[in-house]
Amino acid sequence: MLISVVALAMAFKADWLVDSSPFGASVTERSGVITLSNGLISRSISVPKNGTTVEYRNLMTGERLIRAVKPEAWITIDGHRVPIGGLAGQPNQAFFNADWIAKMSALPGSMRCIGTRREPIQCPIPWVRKRPSPPSAWPPSGLGVAFDYVAAEFPGIEATVHYEILAGMPVLVKWLEVRNHTRAAIQLNAFACEQLGLVEGESAVDAMPEWRKPPITILSDYSFGGMALAGGNKGVHWMPDPEYKTQVNYELKTPCLVEVRPPLGPQQTIAPGGRFRSMRAFELLHDSDDRERQGLAVRRLYRTFAPWTTENPLMLHLTSTDPKVVHTAIDQAAECGFELVIISFWSGLDMEDVSESNIKKFRAFRDYAHSKGLELGGYSLLASRRINDQEDVINPKTGKTGGAIFGDSPCLCSAWGQRYFDNLRKFIAGTGFDLLEHDGSYPGDFCASTKHPGHSGLEDSQWNQHAAIAEFYAWCRERGMYLNVPDTYFLSGSNKTGMGYRESNWSLPRAQQHIHARQNLFDGTWEKTPSMGWMMVPLVEYQGGGPEATIEPLHDHLDDYRMHLTNNLAYGAQACYRGPRLYDTPETRAMVQERVAWFKKYRDILESDVIHLRRPDGEAIDAIAHVNPHISTRAMVVAFNPSKQEQSTTLKIPLRYAALTSECVLRISDGRAKRVLLDETGAATVKITVPPQGHVWLTFREK
Repeated sequence: MLISVVALAMAFKADWLVDSSPFGASVTERSGVITLSNGLISRSISVPKNGTTVEYRNLMTGERLIRAVKPEAWITIDGHRVPIGGLAGQPNQAFFNADWIAKMSALPGSMRCIGTRREPIQCPIPWVRKRPSPPSAWPPSGLGVAFDYVAAEFPGIEATVHYEILAGMPVLVKWLEVRNHTRAAIQLNAFACEQLGLVEGESAVDAMPEWRKPPITILSDYSFGGMALAGGNKGVHWMPDPEYKTQVNYELKTPCLVEVRPPLGPQQTIAPGGRFRSMRAFELLHDSDDRERQGLAVRRLYRTFAPWTTENPLMLHLTSTDPKVVHTAIDQAAECGFELVIISFWSGLDMEDVSESNIKKFRAFRDYAHSKGLELGGYSLLASRRINDQEDVINPKTGKTGGAIFGDSPCLCSAWGQRYFDNLRKFIAGTGFDLLEHDGSYPGDFCASTKHPGHSGLEDSQWNQHAAIAEFYAWCRERGMYLNVPDTYFLSGSNKTGMGYRESNWSLPRAQQHIHARQNLFDGTWEKTPSMGWMMVPLVEYQGGGPEATIEPLHDHLDDYRMHLTNNLAYGAQACYRGPRLYDTPETRAMVQERVAWFKKYRDILESDVIHLRRPDGEAIDAIAHVNPHISTRAMVVAFNPSKQEQSTTLKIPLRYAALTSECVLRISDGRAKRVLLDETGAATVKITVPPQGHVWLTFREK
């Protein structure tokens, strides 16, 4: 059983989520066993025992992760599956006893470990810090070790397994490299860069509709096809372990074996002298089953390994390319304190048109925006459309187009797909665009075509298409571009995805939109930081609903417009304010300026982590807190009253994640300061009164 958060704090006297400085990374060697540790987790790999992990421990709880020794990785070369490392002879797969190691021997047919070397933390994606964001090191601090393996059955084929232990986080990163030193090309049919026989999350005799997993989150940068982590995590596979014969489950179906690999393929040719690199696995160990604490840990992982996601510009979604409208919108955005203008869908922008006249037109818009201190970019649709029978993905079940994830979709490795990326690069370079909103990003479609120039058949189609888009995003990242992508490409370079909403809900009456908006924000920030998800504000009619759903004319619906701004900015999230303008009267302009000024005054804390207090239900007060132990305003609570009557409530606010433990100074809506005592768990109990259909905010500082 995992220990409680309070017991954890007492045992460690330091919580890595509050103060990570005590947990420096180390790599030590004793009797041929190399241990990567940071005081939070440790992984030990025995070089004499075939470069195999013999211990993986959660030092925060004292629990051992692995119940069975497995190969460090595996590859299939020219149809032959070859384990990398691994030991044979474990008598029971339910648990691992260190006394057994001496009697265990190298797994037959496995690649053997021939040596190790230290290496620095690598930086897979170059990041140009272009926008204000919280301080973050790139690459992050830590230590790396590489283990080299060779196979007697495949002379000249070498594999290297890379490990990185991070400072200050219970995270280990791992990936695989395969090199061909022979005189002939080889086929890498399949691989797994990680395989772990984990202690099961639960034991059940019967078949379970949904299994509890062990206390570990594993992500990879082979992620696409969904806005939620679980939906997009295509590279991580939880499976039964057929070697685990003593498990409780009668059908031996407990998901306690995890592999990090593509679902199919990659079927890559490695030329003589060439090499192949796998995706990266990010292994985050948890010290609690508390949803908030696990969410804070996942969000810290993204801030660390995708620091570009902390960039969070205020964005106007412009619906026109008429020069008069564009210039007016840029002027208004600058006046109101916005930071980026997106020329949106249905506006007339075509980023695939690389004619001199088109590039010149949009370069002029970009130059005008820059003259006003703004950035400018635009929208392009990729996957969710049809091109033709020759260029679209071929459904492996029918041998024809159709049946893709979005119905119809072009293959990124078709001639059209190659032209598409070439044209986008040319357009972006020519216009100097600062942002790409890439809709319908590649969701993971397989393609059975054997005629597309960028892949040979079904087995390499997903890997090659993902590589094409990931390389493009890395190119954008190196240029400092902002990437709005409705998918989980964060670890491949994207900045933001949808917070999570149903588009048709923006056609509901305005009062209902506000409740949905805060529910979406509350639910979307369990695993995403506020800056990782965008919202929508339909200044003009979006998909229907008529006048009751839209804010235009803006001055006629000032209260709703103000509430939309407050909903999003109070969560630290940005929305697509979709329309041709931000204000229509001086009164409207003043309101927008006031809301933006309030946000920028508290920006550091509002863009910090969310602690979920009360979910919106349309009747009672709903509330969230932001916490940050590294800035002067340590915490901020924003509470909303959806009803037409004044309401009061008492909130218990956990402030230990703000490094406040005994007492602090509270201000309510910038009122008088008052001293507040915290209880033994680091929580403050505060009574608040919120006006009808209004909000209040509370700030907390050290005494």
